[in-house]
Amino acid sequence: MKAPLDLLLFVLAMVAATQITRFLPFWLPRRWLDNAFVRTLKSGLPAVILLLLVFYSLKDTPLQARPWGIPEALSLAAVVGLHLWKRNALLSIGGGTALYMALVQTHVIERIAGF
Repeated sequence: MKAPLDLLLFVLAMVAATQITRFLPFWLPRRWLDNAFVRTLKSGLPAVILLLLVFYSLKDTPLQARPWGIPEALSLAAVVGLHLWKRNALLSIGGGTALYMALVQTHVIERIAGF
C-alpha cells in the first residue's frame, strides 16, 4: 500500500487539476472565449463526449455468447426512449442504469430465453 502522504498528495493534485479546469473559463479573457473555434467546441463537444462514453461502455459487450448483448441493447433503447420522451438527462441515465442492473442481477433475459 502507498504511504498515506503519497495518497494525500495524489488526491490534492487531482483536486487542484479538477478545480483549475473548472475555473479556467472564468479566468481567461472574454475575447478568447468569443472565438469561433471555441463556440464550435462549446456546441459540439458535449454530444461527442456522450457518444464516446456510449462506445466505451459497450466495447466489451459479448455479442457471441449469452445473453448476446440483449441487456445492453434494451438499456440503451430505454435511455434513448426516456430522453426523447422527457428530455431529462438524469431520468434517462438513471432509468437506463436501473434497467440494466435489474436485467443483469435478476438474469431475467436468461430465464425468458430458457438458457
